[in-house]
Amino acid sequence: MAKAKFCSFCNNEITINNLGIEGLNACICFDCLELYHKLVEFETTAQEKQTKIQELKNLSPQIIFNKLDQEVIGQTQAKKILAVALYLHSIRINNPSLNLEKSNILMIGPTGTGKTHLAKTMAKILNLPIAICDATVYTQAGYVGEDVENILLRLIQNADYDIDLAEKGIVFIDEFDKLARKSENPSITRDVSGEGVQNALLKIIEGSVINVPPQGGRKHPYQECLKIDTSNILFICAGAFEGLNHKEEYSVGFNSHVITNNDDYLDKIRKYGIIPELLGRLPVIAKLEDLSQEELKTILTKPSNAIIKQYQKIFQVCDIELAFLDDALDDFARRAIKEKVGARSLRKIVEERLLDTLFELPLNDGTKILEVSQNQISKIKEKIIN
Repeated sequence: MAKAKFCSFCNNEITINNLGIEGLNACICFDCLELYHKLVEFETTAQEKQTKIQELKNLSPQIIFNKLDQEVIGQTQAKKILAVALYLHSIRINNPSLNLEKSNILMIGPTGTGKTHLAKTMAKILNLPIAICDATVYTQAGYVGEDVENILLRLIQNADYDIDLAEKGIVFIDEFDKLARKSENPSITRDVSGEGVQNALLKIIEGSVINVPPQGGRKHPYQECLKIDTSNILFICAGAFEGLNHKEEYSVGFNSHVITNNDDYLDKIRKYGIIPELLGRLPVIAKLEDLSQEELKTILTKPSNAIIKQYQKIFQVCDIELAFLDDALDDFARRAIKEKVGARSLRKIVEERLLDTLFELPLNDGTKILEVSQNQISKIKEKIIN
């Protein structure tokens, strides 16, 4: 009969129900192994959190601005505003005893100017979870569509259900201008996807303990809710607000001069359809401008994930070097300005230009491909003819 073996740590017998690992002069059961694994995992997590806290303490507005500047081209004034806001957010989450109120952000700018990219970069700098949501899918509670609380659920999921970490994260609500009230006039029908959502966001954005259904509110009504305090969550709302910068001009009478409406900027946003109660909870306003041709050209090459760099990596897989003349980059930037959707059109333009080359890429036995603009090609042909 085999001699019974016992765990050298807990002294429990090694059996078929409690298997173990035997060494030279000792044994360890699986229960002790699992406990040790949890201890190591806890210590590793604690060290990682301590490292993150130390990194946050070493931040300054200038450092944050420089990191934003490496990834986002242009928008200097907006990046300064966001750098200060992000720095204050890091102070608030690292010093809860100070009881500082948060300053949520409203970003206003045309499409393709870098609003979403700025928010992603901000979360990357602070190494915090971020939830990027589209405001158009949410409706007031009880109506068809997603509940507003699902914004927080996405943040919790991105934080791997670490509530403490999620309570320090960032929520980016895009297409915020689409929540505008449909009309200033009262109506017999409720505006459940516009003003209704704005009212639902008031409590969440200001800071309160919110009950969040982990699987969605309507499909699983009897689930136990997760409680999350939004007091330290940084909310960034962004929208194009088309026509907001347009100055309204009107005249009275036949010979009267033109009168320009110089209403306050916040008053214009309110008239756009955002309720004053919600605007008061977004004290920091960062205005983004249309990108110039030179900025669009820089976007193609400078950032770490620049479009040109991405295509060069694709060509490197086939051992082919891809290069662009400066004239070709100018041509891409000019076309992007004409399409009036900002940097979003750059990838489409480059894709169209490289379509034929990409189609033949696996069969190409060359070592270098040089891309030039159509204008440059015409000039080369003229020189050859002459």
